Amino acid sequence: MRDRYPVIGLYAGQPGVLQPGGERSAIIKTPLPRAAVTRAGLGGDAQADRRYHGGPDKALHQFAVPNYDRLIARFPELAGRAHPGAIGENFSCPELTEDAVCVGDRWRLGSAEVEITEPRNPCTKIDSRFELPGLATYIAASRLQGWYLRVRVPGAVELGDDFLLLERPNPALSLARCLELVAEHRPSLEAFAALAEASGLGVEWQRRLRGRLAFLRANPD
Repeated sequence: MRDRYPVIGLYAGQPGVLQPGGERSAIIKTPLPRAAVTRAGLGGDAQADRRYHGGPDKALHQFAVPNYDRLIARFPELAGRAHPGAIGENFSCPELTEDAVCVGDRWRLGSAEVEITEPRNPCTKIDSRFELPGLATYIAASRLQGWYLRVRVPGAVELGDDFLLLERPNPALSLARCLELVAEHRPSLEAFAALAEASGLGVEWQRRLRGRLAFLRANPD
């Protein structure tokens, strides 16, 4: 794994109405040359549905740039439409994927410091944004959903700044491995417990995983 990636895209948006279904969403973002990084996220960004988006553990969203090629390979009609910034993320770094980041990673983003908290759980707003039913289901099934970050130290970022790894407390828990564990019907209890108790994990994910871990321990067969 590399520990330094350039920031090649910054994106923020305000809630609007997706057509033709009329759903409110801020998934459509505008590219920015620079932005403030606050504990609430990028300056100028917002969320339409705060029940599932935003908050301290989901202040920022990052999506792996290489995943766009995989989506276009599966859905050719996305060519020219699926590109960095198109799926609601706040920033992009080339080559950085779910295999290359871990839960609890602490990174410098420009002059800010951020921490990876949990995978994104894709919703049907993605289907509406591209008018393509089944896209969000495919993203989840293929484990291409990207991840959320909390802001530990506010600051600012601009295109070309480094996304620089500062600390990796959970090197065995890449996002890819986390998604694999959660998808398993009977995961290793030791590995699942390590994930449920991982430093930096989002509060809601921690609650859900601890509940499942208790169930698995109480029902070993």
